[in-house]
Amino acid sequence: MKSLLKYLKHYKKETALAPLFKMLEAIFDLLVPLVVAAIIDNGIGKSDVAYTLKMGGVLILLAVVGLLLALTAQFFAAKAAAGFGTELRHDLFAHIQSLSYSQFDRNGTATFITRMTTDVNQVQAQVNMAIRLLLRSPFIVFGAMIMAFTVDPKTAWVFVIAIPVLSVIVYGVMLITIPMYKKVQSGLDKIMVSTRENLSGVRVIRAFNKQESERKRYAEENQFLYKMQMLAGRISTIMNPATYVIVNIAIIGILWVGGKQVYIGKLTQGQVVALVNYMSQILIELIKLAGLIINLIRAFACASRIEEVFRLEPDMQEGTYDGRKQGIQQHAENPPAVEFEQVSVVYNESGEDAITDVNLKVLRGQTIGIIGGTGSGKTTLVHLIPRFYDAARGVVKINGVNVREYTFESLRRIVGIVPQKAQLFAGTIRSNLLWGNKNARERELVEALKLSQSYDFVMDKEQGLDTVVEQNGQNFSGGQRQRLTIARALVQKPEILILDDSSSALDYATDAKLRMALKTLKDTTTFIVAQRAASIMHADQIVVFDDGNIAGIGTHQQLLETCEVYQEIYESQFKTSGEGR
Repeated sequence: MKSLLKYLKHYKKETALAPLFKMLEAIFDLLVPLVVAAIIDNGIGKSDVAYTLKMGGVLILLAVVGLLLALTAQFFAAKAAAGFGTELRHDLFAHIQSLSYSQFDRNGTATFITRMTTDVNQVQAQVNMAIRLLLRSPFIVFGAMIMAFTVDPKTAWVFVIAIPVLSVIVYGVMLITIPMYKKVQSGLDKIMVSTRENLSGVRVIRAFNKQESERKRYAEENQFLYKMQMLAGRISTIMNPATYVIVNIAIIGILWVGGKQVYIGKLTQGQVVALVNYMSQILIELIKLAGLIINLIRAFACASRIEEVFRLEPDMQEGTYDGRKQGIQQHAENPPAVEFEQVSVVYNESGEDAITDVNLKVLRGQTIGIIGGTGSGKTTLVHLIPRFYDAARGVVKINGVNVREYTFESLRRIVGIVPQKAQLFAGTIRSNLLWGNKNARERELVEALKLSQSYDFVMDKEQGLDTVVEQNGQNFSGGQRQRLTIARALVQKPEILILDDSSSALDYATDAKLRMALKTLKDTTTFIVAQRAASIMHADQIVVFDDGNIAGIGTHQQLLETCEVYQEIYESQFKTSGEGR
């Protein structure tokens, strides 16, 4: 939690003023029992109506001033907490964005979402409460004890005995429940994962009639979370009744000792009432403090989970080479656009290679088709080019320079990628295309739409480029989404274009038109990852993958003659052996 307090550094004034105004309010609260004692002893006891009214006016004044001070304190506390939460979310989001694909794979998206939302909100709420109450409540507790000594030292010893006992109860409950609330937050992570999977995969679940089994699984996870919350809650609820018991015993002690003092004339009735009021104030503040501590326990658990994310150091270090600024002209030997040298990849330290000892040279302007069975390593290979993952062994080069030496920004400018899942963002078609190049002109956007075979269906819409795109592009078909994501990459005008099975939803005619259009990009090196042989059969070179290894490299005709894996793929997709040759 300490490491997160730095986010209050821009709100030092508010963080100092809020508790200060709360302390001033507390001082006025501590004066109230003395005024009440004066009214009982000098006003009611002596039947002095004027004095009673005057001191009643003082009570009202104390209440009004206390209210104004409390509102001011709340304003400063809320401002500090809101600022704290805003800066924490900003930094946490930026840090998560700096993590590699591998770290996302290991930790899971749902975990990061929980940290960004539930955990940060919990910590922000408790920062607000802590600023207001963390100093005020102990101040009232010890202030009431000191004021009790000014009234009657002998009776005040009841306070000295009661307060340490109350402190032990509060601290003990806190020690027991902190680990429990950490488990509660972990259970919340699992619930988040299940919820996300069920909502995003609702069509698949219904298609396989798995609603009942998914409800059962969700209920089991929910039951675990419920049990942990109930256990932690039961232990936490011990705090309030325990403090009530101690405080009520202390009040009995005050009445017992104070009554004797009144009997022998050393105390007045008003002073005994003041002592009881001070003990009641202690009770109220301890209840507040108990609630604050219970919530702080949860906040500490949330804070530790947020700190865990911050402790995740990006496992991919950025280089310093800017490919576009420094240019490729410095390479007199005119190196390959992309080169793989003895490249192997291992996912998440699994021990097994996803791809093994890949050697491949791709010349500038070539179109390279990559085909193979599911899980053969096609996507893994192309993900090494923009450094979504790093090779465990070997070197990947772009324009003769190791990709590890490039800055991430220059690498993303050089390499345009269209992923397997066509992802559009809420906004408009124009705003989505401008992701590729925020300074692109209208002519460049139209050109990208035409190349990607998107122009006709976009212009058929009433608002054209300004047509609204709903979340995840749900108001477009699968094929339309794929073509728009291709257009987005083309707007970028990359040196290297990667199409990762990004035409799977297109019909054969549209797919053919798209391939012909991409052929016009003379200076662009294109990688086409596909399941269909028809999508890559006209490529300059075709790389065939089989279980993480290259099974063959060549043209369509060469592979039909020499590569058994390619022959099997081809024959499985074309009914007659002569078709497509």
